[in-house]
Amino acid sequence: MTDYFNVLVVDLESGKSKAERIDERNQVAGGSGLAALLFTRFGRSDLDWDHPEQPFILAIGPLTGHFPLMSKTVCSFISPYHNQYTESHGGGRSALALFFAGYDALVIVGKAQKLSCVSIGSRHVTVKDASFMIGMNVASTGKLIRRMFPKSSGHRSILRIGPAGEIGSAMACINVDSYRHFGRLGGGSVMGAKNIKGLIINGDSSRRVPDGRDYRNVYKKVYDQVTATDYMRKYYHLGTAVNLQGLNDIEALPWFNLQKTSDPGVATINGDVFADETLLRNGACSGCPVGCIHLGFFRDKFKEDARYLYHQVPYDYEPIFAAGTMLGVTDCFDVLRILEDCERVGLDAMSAGVALAWATEATDRGLISEKESIVRLSFGNGAAYQEAAGYLGTGYNDFYRLLGKGTLKAAAVYGGSEFGCVLGQEMAGYATGALFFAAQSLGFRHSHLDTGAYSYEQKNNEQDVVKAVDFLMTDEPGRAFLTSMVSCLFARSVYTDEQLAECLDAAGYDALAQSIEGTAEQIRTLRWQVRIGTGFQPEDIEIPKRFYSVKTIKGPVDATYLDQLKTAYGSRIMALAKTRSVP
Repeated sequence: MTDYFNVLVVDLESGKSKAERIDERNQVAGGSGLAALLFTRFGRSDLDWDHPEQPFILAIGPLTGHFPLMSKTVCSFISPYHNQYTESHGGGRSALALFFAGYDALVIVGKAQKLSCVSIGSRHVTVKDASFMIGMNVASTGKLIRRMFPKSSGHRSILRIGPAGEIGSAMACINVDSYRHFGRLGGGSVMGAKNIKGLIINGDSSRRVPDGRDYRNVYKKVYDQVTATDYMRKYYHLGTAVNLQGLNDIEALPWFNLQKTSDPGVATINGDVFADETLLRNGACSGCPVGCIHLGFFRDKFKEDARYLYHQVPYDYEPIFAAGTMLGVTDCFDVLRILEDCERVGLDAMSAGVALAWATEATDRGLISEKESIVRLSFGNGAAYQEAAGYLGTGYNDFYRLLGKGTLKAAAVYGGSEFGCVLGQEMAGYATGALFFAAQSLGFRHSHLDTGAYSYEQKNNEQDVVKAVDFLMTDEPGRAFLTSMVSCLFARSVYTDEQLAECLDAAGYDALAQSIEGTAEQIRTLRWQVRIGTGFQPEDIEIPKRFYSVKTIKGPVDATYLDQLKTAYGSRIMALAKTRSVP
């Protein structure tokens, strides 16, 4: 295998594109590491997120196309949420499509003159006028794109945005092949700022698999682990929705804008209920034999002729938390309806749900009224949240446009910042305690998967700042290396360092196989250096008061301990970035 990257660079301003060779394979591996490296070459830390010169980057890893669950793509950009460098990870067919197009990464710079669809493949880059799609929802956009670009069906990936991406919402996601997303931190608006309504990646070439018995044996070993053992079984059966009951039982599930962490209403909204009453079928990302995508359904009845229209909606734990428990909605079909309305307008369901939960409590406290929200928001009212999702995704009025920039930005105008559930961005659904709150607030992507803090807190009872922060710092490089492969993080129990070394060696990347620990540290450091170079400062991030008053698995939060964790973790991140040199 090659020790360099093949990167396609598309300039929408000039209309030119070229493939470039980047030589640092053994320093940054791919995925997260490659994306950060590419930003150092094409990005501008002195320009805002929506400047045409800022790049939109997609990157895959050295094991993409070669091993199971190496099925994710890293999407990196300057975020409209905080104007800093970030990543979002998505699956679907995106990784294999880019692999079979012959590229390790795609970099798009510039801005198209009109709203457009961009198609790339191994031998073409095509830009077509899509100005007739202005304001079009995600579903309709997908139908038209498939008509406009009929070739490579089944071997392509379609990325598209809805109205939220066109209006610059910081909560705008990118839909990937209907059921997956680059969800967090506003990637949809980065596409919108470049006038890209749709991006079609055509996997229209062939690639050689590694030769020899070693590769076949290692592949079989990994495949057997993920299909014939308990490692991945839960992801296929109930999926991550199984977490709802468990987290509720240990008082770690956010309810009613985190006013509670447990509620008996979970009995009608847990993983068993979704599977028994809504599950239509399972799906999988390309290159994954597990099938963790759960598609639920609901139906609408046409009054005039008594017929039904069936809707398919993907669900898992995080969307159910955001559109369900956080909003006090305990009807599983209402949750799916809210999720579909977020999907239509191209909103990240997690950010939207948490933002609407804040707006509901702000309504209860008299800080906002129907003059701002249009519809009366009240916990448990699924129909109201459906309507509000549409208003939020289209920026219906000043209030919704402001809320779309982030919950705390709306709270700065209307009040209520103390109960905004924001940890760097709208929180993930784990109220496990102080370490998780500190870790998500400062984590690289403000994601619960940046660290294992939520798991650590369920296994450790002592309040030891040094030990807890040591865990965060020690845990992070391995995750950064996995997202540079680019592995689905559900498979982290399978892809240990030892297993990754075997896979890399069998795939022909023997230098990487022998330097995982050092390369992982280089990647982690490079990512933080890029993030800090675009403005990240730990002291700029405040944890709202709600997180200091909530009861968690650990009991009431110790405010002093939470502050100490945040300070110590922030100091370690900044010290790391200053003391290590990277390519």
